Amino acid sequence: MIILPAIDIYEGKAVRLTKGDYQQMTVYHSMPMELVKQFAKSGAEYLHVVDLEGAKLGTTPNLNLIEQIVRLNLMKVEVGGGIRSQRTVDAYLRAGVDRVILGTAALTEPEFLKKMLRIYGEHIAVGVDIKDGMVATHGWIQISSQNCFDFCKKLEDMGVQTIICTDISKDGMLGGTNLALYRQLTQQFRLHIIASGGVSDMMDIRRLSALNLYGVIVGKALYEKKLDLSEALAEVKGAV
Repeated sequence: MIILPAIDIYEGKAVRLTKGDYQQMTVYHSMPMELVKQFAKSGAEYLHVVDLEGAKLGTTPNLNLIEQIVRLNLMKVEVGGGIRSQRTVDAYLRAGVDRVILGTAALTEPEFLKKMLRIYGEHIAVGVDIKDGMVATHGWIQISSQNCFDFCKKLEDMGVQTIICTDISKDGMLGGTNLALYRQLTQQFRLHIIASGGVSDMMDIRRLSALNLYGVIVGKALYEKKLDLSEALAEVKGAV
């Protein structure tokens, strides 16, 4: 299982939301580039970046900063947040981003998702953000009528290889992950599943690793010093 430290960007700063609520935002670092260097020094090989402004607006206000992060060439970078056009996908992949995460567009425009999969294949991932069993969109602001398991089946049938699955109710709470959800997903689908939301300590890392997930995203637990990244990386490498 890979571990992806997360940097959520808003107005050029590294922040975290609670349950996806933009009104409950904490700024953790004014210079995200320094965080990238710290994560790489701890041994991380992958980085998860979200443009929170982009998620809400469908634009790329932090593209330049993300380009700078990629140019450090310290980790493989995946990016999500407001990616709803081929032009945006092209911009990120040209910048050297390894994987682009489609969220809202994957649900509302399935033909667009199919086209991106045809062109870019494994460099396209899909964010499956879940609230009360339903898929959320537009930066978690809107809740669709699409059941998360039905949606994952559609994605698998389309040829999606990787999904980033977030239980919004757990995100930013440091209260543990939704193990039952991830267990069910791994049992039902052949997708590469990256768990996100609620990771609070080493026990969560161990429990998720035992499910044979492809990866896990850690954010607030790192910023609040509830989890040591070097220790977590050593744990999952030892479990292989």
